[in-house]
Amino acid sequence: MPRPLFSDSRTETLRRLQALLIQRFGRIERAAASWRRPEWVLVQGVIGARTKSEVSNAATDRLLKRYGSWEAVTKAPLADLQDELSTQTYPNIAAERLKGSLAALIERRGAVDLSHLAALETGAAMDWLESLPGIGRKIAAGVMNASTLDRRAIVLDSHHTRILQRMGLVPPKASTARAFDAIMPAMPEEWSGADFDEHHLLMKKLGQTWCRPSAPDCAACAACSLCATGLART
Repeated sequence: MPRPLFSDSRTETLRRLQALLIQRFGRIERAAASWRRPEWVLVQGVIGARTKSEVSNAATDRLLKRYGSWEAVTKAPLADLQDELSTQTYPNIAAERLKGSLAALIERRGAVDLSHLAALETGAAMDWLESLPGIGRKIAAGVMNASTLDRRAIVLDSHHTRILQRMGLVPPKASTARAFDAIMPAMPEEWSGADFDEHHLLMKKLGQTWCRPSAPDCAACAACSLCATGLART
């Protein structure tokens, strides 16, 4: 693939940012044994709104253990799913969205099966996922990146998007989809799917420590030297 005629200065910023975050937090390497199937990642994403990842991970595993298959989860009474998802921040909404997205997937594919995505280009696969009810850009990117598909698709949660906005790397107040479209062309071409995942997890740590939604601690932030907002505040 030919290199672009014009380089994007944001790419070097991302490289430098990644080095600073690794220096501060250490490496976050994704062990191959822990990779999940795309269907699992989709379920985890649907039920995980405003809930810590480890809690949603446990809830996803619990659902599959209790019902034995995602098809059986789809057939479960809504009240039972709501009880099973009581650990989630919005259990009632999570249960309704899960039944809706899984039912739509079964209608289109005959089963809760995303194996066909492996043959699709990443953008086309994400478009297909986002056509399902309850599946937005964050979940679609997660399915493509944080599963055995291992694609170069950046997952943007509220922390990650907020930092990109404050650094001036994506437009202010950009939605998740708009921020994704803005930052993907700047992602370093040498980064693998696992590098994308590590970058997202490091950015999440940054957002939980210094670059918080309110009262960000810019003076102590490891990324301050690269951040338009941080430089203006210090």
